[in-house]
Amino acid sequence: MQNKIDDIQNHFEKELNLIENSDQLEEFRVKYLGRNGSISELFEEFKSLPKEEKPKYGKTLNVLKNKYQSLFDSKKEEISAKSTVSKSDIDFTLPGRERKLGRTHILTQTMFEIKAFFKNLGFSIHEGPELESDYYNFEALNFPADHPARDMQDTYFVADDFLMRTHTSPVQIRLMKNSKPPIRAIMPGKVYRNEAISAKSYCLFHQVEGLFVDTDVTFAELKGTLVAFAKHFYGKDVKYRFRASYFPFTEPSAEVDVWWQPKGKEGKWLEILGCGMVDPNVLENVGIDSEKYVGYAFGMGVERIALLRYGINDIRLFFDNDNRFLTQF
Repeated sequence: MQNKIDDIQNHFEKELNLIENSDQLEEFRVKYLGRNGSISELFEEFKSLPKEEKPKYGKTLNVLKNKYQSLFDSKKEEISAKSTVSKSDIDFTLPGRERKLGRTHILTQTMFEIKAFFKNLGFSIHEGPELESDYYNFEALNFPADHPARDMQDTYFVADDFLMRTHTSPVQIRLMKNSKPPIRAIMPGKVYRNEAISAKSYCLFHQVEGLFVDTDVTFAELKGTLVAFAKHFYGKDVKYRFRASYFPFTEPSAEVDVWWQPKGKEGKWLEILGCGMVDPNVLENVGIDSEKYVGYAFGMGVERIALLRYGINDIRLFFDNDNRFLTQF
């Protein structure tokens, strides 16, 4: 018994240290730790020892088995770790892949620039809910229930008196109800209209409206502000014109056009925004004395501004999320 124990102790660790792969490790396990291995044979022989020798060898065999099982397990983990690394498909010598950074959407870029322009003129920025009541979206803006101008905007109604706002003008009403003049602010945001989707129209678009209410506000000041805006976005030599128009909430009202001349194509006038002097009825609806105060308002579609500025011919491109298009800006 003692000779066999000594033999295992002399060879176990030496042989274990020479093992390099899992196949060799399995052969080693069978030889020493398997059901018919050398250590199992020692335990079988232990059963036939005289009673007086069993205490001496019992403890020795248990310590031996636990020690060598632990050494075997450690070797197994070592070989397993080496095997995992060697089978990896990653070539750590290759240079790292460049991470492509996202960029701001062209509509967001345009919105940022519009905001920055008017902030530099002293306009504050206000936003409001996209789900609006009929009162804020129509009635307070001089659209009576039977007014034909309601048909100018195809509306998404959510309930009898609630709808997805068709313009950001309701924010003007909320602002005038909760603030005292002077008021100088712009109202950016999304608006919704039930329109057929085409190259020139979409059911969702972005709008920026502006409002200035004070005691001495003139149409000339409105014109100067919007001309400065047109020159900022389309160049100091831009051709522009003001055309008489109609909006229920402004009187007089006008639309602003710029001359658009694509390369190789015939030029034409294109509308960029609507504007006018705030109708006295709107001021009275929000509790502002129309005998003392006067104001102007304007509104523009951000998509239209971007279409003209960058020579884009289809509004649907803004919403397709085609990376080939978006990365151009």
